[in-house]
Amino acid sequence: MEKNDFKIVIVGAGPGGLMAAQVLAGAGCSVAVYDRMPTPGRKFLMAGRGGLNMTHSEALESFISRYGASADWIGPCVRAFPPDALREWCEKLGHKTVVGSSGRVFPEEFKSSPLLRSWLKKLGELGVTFHFRQTWAGWNDSGEMIFQDADGKTDFVKADAALLALGGASWPRLGSDGNWVSVLLHEKIPVAPLRPANCGFEVKWSERLVQRYTGQPVKSMRATFGDKSVRGEAMVTEKGIEGGAIYALSSALRDEIEKNGKAILHLDLRPDLSLERLTEKLELPQKGQSRSTFLRKAAGMSPIAISLTQEILHKDPRPAESPASLAALIKALPLTLTAPFSLERAISSAGGICREALDGNFMLIEKPGVFAAGEMLDWEAPTGGYLLQGTFSTAFAAAQGMLLWLKGR
Repeated sequence: MEKNDFKIVIVGAGPGGLMAAQVLAGAGCSVAVYDRMPTPGRKFLMAGRGGLNMTHSEALESFISRYGASADWIGPCVRAFPPDALREWCEKLGHKTVVGSSGRVFPEEFKSSPLLRSWLKKLGELGVTFHFRQTWAGWNDSGEMIFQDADGKTDFVKADAALLALGGASWPRLGSDGNWVSVLLHEKIPVAPLRPANCGFEVKWSERLVQRYTGQPVKSMRATFGDKSVRGEAMVTEKGIEGGAIYALSSALRDEIEKNGKAILHLDLRPDLSLERLTEKLELPQKGQSRSTFLRKAAGMSPIAISLTQEILHKDPRPAESPASLAALIKALPLTLTAPFSLERAISSAGGICREALDGNFMLIEKPGVFAAGEMLDWEAPTGGYLLQGTFSTAFAAAQGMLLWLKGR
């Protein structure tokens, strides 16, 4: 590794900041990472509790399409540092990767803590230093970065270049609280409002359903909104509904609510049966059975699916007047969503630094020498490995852009 005299400050010790630190330190820069939390990678560790889904194995162009309206912006970063490169990086740290049945990619141990330990060891070998419990507060008149510790002591740090990787504003107790927005707006840097992404939604359930089914999964169903349909599970909560199938549609649902005050989500509670076959089953004689018992026996519905159906029929009993209309209801049960769950509860956030605030190398146009990466940029993606991949890829791109800028000064 060839050393140079460049002093780099990175704000944020999450996956984006750590990836940029490795690239820059590997190029010979002196790198210092600052974070307001007492330890690094806290949300990264939380993400690995149920298995660290790092990326996805699907074809690259299909993968890039998952970034939606931001695919033309984030796509080139993913091409430059694609899923295969991320897997190779992981294995060079001593952790093999495996592909799950859904195509999602995980470290062989499935946990994030072993990988993070190996990563920090590598960064230490490269000379990266860490400064924890340091909150970034912007710049002083001399262009130095301002950091404040837990006791209120202020430190001014001068660097040749800096990278901001402070994350969004979901799960703020893990470190990313979005307070950087006001700092950047003060500097007249365009920032789109932070909004919840990959989130659940409020539904006005009956008290009976809340008491019986809060925390219960709705399995083997299909959720549909507009022209997009997702097979998976959802979870009834006291305030509404969440889960993988809901998260996959959350961007469009959130935008619809912002536009019209509500969104109608449709659930197919028997996706393995055609409408015609379900109608045939519901044409069987009821023989004095209660509706719940009949739906359980004739349609093979679970108790929670039956209760969701009853929830709609209590408001409007007309679909129960014929087997065909009842089958149609079960195949497209309408749920009125009134608001997304709070940003603090979302898996990720949308919004952030607007792309017009950055040049092609992810440098802030208003702040030459200051770069940005990860979730604090204005893009979003579904769960399934796309969030982490986007963070790693934009951090890699920003670090490469910083090296070009430093060498060309």
